[in-house]
Amino acid sequence: MLLSEVTTLRLGGPAEQVIEAVDEASLIDAVREADRAGRPVLLVGGGSNLVVADSGFAGTVVLVRTRGVEVSADACSGATVTVAAGESWDDFVRHAVDHDWAGVEALAGIPGSVGATVIQNVGAYGQEVADTIVSARTWDRREERVRTLMFDDLAFGYRHSRLKDEPDRYVVLTVTFQLRFAAGVGEPVRYAELAARLGVDVGERAPLGAVRETVLALRRGKGMVLDPQDYDTWSAGSFFTNPVLSAAEARRLPAEAPRFPQPDGRVKTSAAWLISHAGFAKGYRRGGVGLSTKHVLALTNRGNGTTAELLDLAREVRDGVDGRFGVRLVNEPVIVGARL
Repeated sequence: MLLSEVTTLRLGGPAEQVIEAVDEASLIDAVREADRAGRPVLLVGGGSNLVVADSGFAGTVVLVRTRGVEVSADACSGATVTVAAGESWDDFVRHAVDHDWAGVEALAGIPGSVGATVIQNVGAYGQEVADTIVSARTWDRREERVRTLMFDDLAFGYRHSRLKDEPDRYVVLTVTFQLRFAAGVGEPVRYAELAARLGVDVGERAPLGAVRETVLALRRGKGMVLDPQDYDTWSAGSFFTNPVLSAAEARRLPAEAPRFPQPDGRVKTSAAWLISHAGFAKGYRRGGVGLSTKHVLALTNRGNGTTAELLDLAREVRDGVDGRFGVRLVNEPVIVGARL
């Protein structure tokens, strides 16, 4: 099996061994047996955050295909929802909106699985999964036991969590969310572009379904909703995270560069702004890969690309931004079998 078949970039060479885990027991067994045999393990959910080498993966690839959504509801606290790691994230968002649960509606259209979102603390349009997560049940590979990590244990940060710090230790089994009963109205809109499209002020609420549909429209306009006919969506989403700088580093940016003060005194800026102002325009090409024609943050496979070409392009962009602004961009997707 080629890993290009299970990644949204449609890149990646052959897997030495592939196991499809359709339930929790088979997921744990596959990982435990590989660990005991000393075989490397690669977990693949939706494949939306992976860049796999052209040489493939010399080990066991476990396809996480577990399913299930369990709900316990309380009139005061809302709905407590436990979701299997292999469930589609976007399907879960649609399910939440259909059931009038608020808290994840602005995260519509993000590809990948529920289990992967907790590792990366996925976020967009003013929401992130950490806003609603109560806990994650995991298989602790080091201790060989099922272990529940509560919110504080997960140590969430910007596109970060404890699970990301220890990538070879925990296998996410289920994630539990606490969602508000919406009465048709979503959470306060925190993102200016989304608020403007909805016709509300930042901090105001909008109809739950309208928020989801508007986010999907915005994401489609940026090539961020998967479409097999659109090469702009053959990507890993945003390839670089937005840099978070010290106050001194932020002062060295051009006056017109975006600045978003953070609670700890640091300043977040826009990776897209840095890339475009370092001379990389939408549609910039390198062989069979290129920047999306809709959004400079997405590095895309134009149908005949290779991982080697993609990483060459990523280095060119990263080094170009560093040379122009003195800011080193950090990749968001996980790179397997190669280095950036």
